[in-house]
Amino acid sequence: MRAYVLVEAAVGKAKVVYDTVRRLQIPEAQIVSADVVTGPFDVIVLIEAEDLDRLGWAVSERIQRAEGVQRTTTCLLLSL
Repeated sequence: MRAYVLVEAAVGKAKVVYDTVRRLQIPEAQIVSADVVTGPFDVIVLIEAEDLDRLGWAVSERIQRAEGVQRTTTCLLLSL
């Protein structure tokens, strides 16, 4: 299961969030990529896990707790 996590960072903290998220070691999931972007979000993270519970845990307990993160929006990838 994969998802994009759209991250809003505190003012002036986009690079801190990006660096922190890229270095996260999450046994239940893998950070596939992280990019700093323009627009309403500051960092977009592609994350992968075996199931929704592991993915949700990784987002809520690891990414959302990273320094400078104010808010996240998680978008699950679909197979159509």
